[in-house]
Amino acid sequence: MNYKEFINLKFPNLFKVVKQFKKKMSEVLAGRFSCLADSDGFTQYFEKYSFPKDGNIMQDLVGKFGSDGELAEIYSSTVDSLVHKWHHYIPIYEKYFEKYRGKEIRFLEIGVSKGGSLRMWREYLGPRAIIYGIDIDQDCIKYDGIHAKVRIGSQNDLDFLSSVVAEMGGIDVVLDDGSHKMKHIVTSMKTLFPKLNNGGTYMIEDLHTAYWRGFGGGYKSKNNFFKMIPNLADDMHSWYHSEGKKSILANSAISSIHLHDSIVVLENDIVYPPTHSRVGA
Repeated sequence: MNYKEFINLKFPNLFKVVKQFKKKMSEVLAGRFSCLADSDGFTQYFEKYSFPKDGNIMQDLVGKFGSDGELAEIYSSTVDSLVHKWHHYIPIYEKYFEKYRGKEIRFLEIGVSKGGSLRMWREYLGPRAIIYGIDIDQDCIKYDGIHAKVRIGSQNDLDFLSSVVAEMGGIDVVLDDGSHKMKHIVTSMKTLFPKLNNGGTYMIEDLHTAYWRGFGGGYKSKNNFFKMIPNLADDMHSWYHSEGKKSILANSAISSIHLHDSIVVLENDIVYPPTHSRVGA
């Protein structure tokens, strides 16, 4: 009799308990230290695509994307605060947020980090914009009132999110740059997207995490955020099939869905039943 057979005889449930314990510890570590679940890939990913520290960021933005607008200038010239963005995000921001510049719009950014992003949005959107940032890190409260209002709480807390929107007096734009965890992304979207004013924009970034187990995703995982897109598209086209609306935003008016590298943009507007006509001879 080998040792495994002996242990199974004396302690029949021991291996099962140990297996469950290891699984639970893996889940805890993945939750608290997200990158650990994919540590090798995570590290290699950022090392591979990191821009040289002595490189010309503005030149890169112009050369690759033709992005020579004011947002590109604001980002590339930042020196006294920390902002971390993938370069291809800048023209995407400009594409969807340019229409809000100079207006009294309500802009919510999930994820404050070092406060540099809030400064960037204040410079870009202008003094009339009502800008709020939320973060679970208590230390972020030190950025409150500098370039935007900052509130401390979790993007996974429905009541907290609703209270922030109420304080803002409504909401026109949401930029989710928070935990990047699938569960949190879905909770925030389910709560905030239906609260968008007509013509509002909901942007989720850093969705490369949808392919990483440490963030609740994975290439073939049913929880990968991109697996939700077909259901949202089906709901948008419910005029043309008899299955009804079944996505988590079934009760909201999604006027358009845009898919970019690591970014998904949902727009909310009045959606009219499709109408066609014939004109001319």
